[in-house]
Amino acid sequence: MLILDAIFPIFILLLLGNLLKRFQITNDVFLKTADKLVYYVFFPVMLFWKIGKAAPELNQGFSLCLAAITAVGIIYLLSLSAVKLFDMPRFKAGAFSQSCYRFNTYIGMALVLNALGEPGIRYFGILIGFVIPIINVMAVSTLIWYSEKREGAGATVIHLSKALVSNPLILGCITGILFSRSGLGFPAFIDNTFSLMTSVTMPLALISIGGGLTVKGLKSNLFESALAAALKLLALPLAGYIMLLVFNITGVPFKVGMIFFTLPTSTAIYVLSGQLNSDTQTASAIILLTTLMSLISLSVALLI
Repeated sequence: MLILDAIFPIFILLLLGNLLKRFQITNDVFLKTADKLVYYVFFPVMLFWKIGKAAPELNQGFSLCLAAITAVGIIYLLSLSAVKLFDMPRFKAGAFSQSCYRFNTYIGMALVLNALGEPGIRYFGILIGFVIPIINVMAVSTLIWYSEKREGAGATVIHLSKALVSNPLILGCITGILFSRSGLGFPAFIDNTFSLMTSVTMPLALISIGGGLTVKGLKSNLFESALAAALKLLALPLAGYIMLLVFNITGVPFKVGMIFFTLPTSTAIYVLSGQLNSDTQTASAIILLTTLMSLISLSVALLI
């Protein structure tokens, strides 16, 4: 019942988002606005509030972060090896590589909230605050390297710096940790305000993700999509599971780690691929396939 209770609501909202877009109740303008609201306002506030209420045990949190980034690093190298082994065109290589290790933060947060509650959210918040900067460096560097319009080292550093400094999710996590360590609490009226304000976050994010899912390009990119899904939803969970054992991670942090490793790829890879001259159709196809297949991987993660 845990699997049904935790996963069913998430995929129903994804389906609802897709149906709303299909029947033109929502449109691209609405979805872009919803994305901005979630990314810049509601989600960072939720991270600050949930993490700031009570900090998790930092030793376990740090070990979880090390296990996660080690597993991600392994898959990153495997993705680059696959690009070379299968002689992928440069235009597809960057989009393919980042799809193998980037993760859908919103689906992860929704599932952790449903399955593990606030203790899980605090560990998940620390985890994503740690791995997002490193993953961004990997993704942007690789996209620029394989781009036909390769930028210089200076432009790469500037692009990365802007992406990291301005990332509201990282800022939400860091300020939440600092606030929790201050010993201050949230007064009831502030707590109630954050509760009401963030209640819209997950439904809006999932509806937006569902509205953006499309089968466009899946047939022409089936090989790359299947290979990326295998690395993202099979190889990464296996490497992650081994790393969790190596770092002796147990309890809630272990469960958070397994959910993290089995998430579908991030929808942000579509935007980033477009910005850095990589194939958006390949990115779109991989997003769709990994989202659908993650129903299986996430179910297995909850059983472990």
